[in-house]
Amino acid sequence: MSFKQPGLLERQQAAAKAKKAALEKFQAKTADPALAERLTARAARAAERQAIKQTREAEKAEQKAREAERARQAEREAALAAERAAAEQTERERGQEAGRKAARDARYAARKARSKRR
Repeated sequence: MSFKQPGLLERQQAAAKAKKAALEKFQAKTADPALAERLTARAARAAERQAIKQTREAEKAEQKAREAERARQAEREAALAAERAAAEQTERERGQEAGRKAARDARYAARKARSKRR
């Protein structure tokens, strides 16, 4: 082996020191009171975002309900208009039919009157 390359034991010791340093760094971060404050603030912001999201979803649901009600109302109005139009058409047809019947009856009466005169 060359003098520049560390041996197995040295590499293992360096790895153990690195692990220990990383663990100490992590433990120092978790023990930091500022971290607890940041985590609390983060949780508060998350709760605030969730509340805003729920409010927005509730508003969307209300909007959908209003639109559905408007659609149902328009459908009812269209049905009533169609019903009214059908009733008016039936009434016109009845009037026309009565007019045709009256004309037919008049012609029949005129024929009868002519035959009685002879």
